[in-house]
Amino acid sequence: MATTVGSKKEKGMEALGKLSKGEAKAAQTSKEAILEILARAADDSNFLAQLADNPEKTLSEYYVLSWEERAALGSGDIKKIESWVGKLDKRLATWLWCRLSQEKW
Repeated sequence: MATTVGSKKEKGMEALGKLSKGEAKAAQTSKEAILEILARAADDSNFLAQLADNPEKTLSEYYVLSWEERAALGSGDIKKIESWVGKLDKRLATWLWCRLSQEKW
């Protein structure tokens, strides 16, 4: 049975690898997308700058996100985001603290 589950998972991952970038983003869960965005913002200063300048446009490629999730990411709503994905470490919270310090309301 474990072999069947493992092989199904492997086939699913293989199929996911064949999807286009947009299709792969749509195939992920919103929790995965949120964590990916926060990690990317922590590691990529260009992405962080784009997110700060125009969060709506920057997040538009993440189809799986709801409007509420996009709004929370765009405004830096740490409490809301942590309620969805769990407690964030310092690295993943980088974007949120940057956004809150910008005072863009």
